[in-house]
Amino acid sequence: MSKVLPGPTPGFLVWRLANKWRVAVDRAMAPLGLTHAQYALVASLHGMQRVGERPSQRQLADHTGLEALYVSKLARALESAGLIERTRNPRDPRAVQLALTEQGQSIARQAIAVVQELHQQLLEPLGGRDALRTRAFTDELTTLLDAPLAPSVPNDESTQGITP
Repeated sequence: MSKVLPGPTPGFLVWRLANKWRVAVDRAMAPLGLTHAQYALVASLHGMQRVGERPSQRQLADHTGLEALYVSKLARALESAGLIERTRNPRDPRAVQLALTEQGQSIARQAIAVVQELHQQLLEPLGGRDALRTRAFTDELTTLLDAPLAPSVPNDESTQGITP
């Protein structure tokens, strides 16, 4: 008797989609000299600057969902490339504020246009970026991202009998 394997789990599908997206953005950003993670910073900074914000590295980390230490590393690389400037916050000398340079703004606009085209390609099976299915999909993803998720502790002999 043959056994039917269950389909992929939602977590596996999310992981596969995230990897597919990261690889596509990495490839699309390569001609602009950016990685996907660098794009996330540059595009986020572009959007924040458009509304008059000059975020700290911590604020940018919170906005992008990247670790603060990783944002600091990426920011130093983008600063070396002449795309952003890092300055001390006059109100908090421990904080570093970030802003795009003119060159960074130009690269950001180009990169955003490229990624918008990728979005259209990715979402075409759902009817495109403005389709009802896409809005529903976005709402579902937002619900999942907003839900707290704490790793479970394995129930093995080393944790049995331990009371928090």
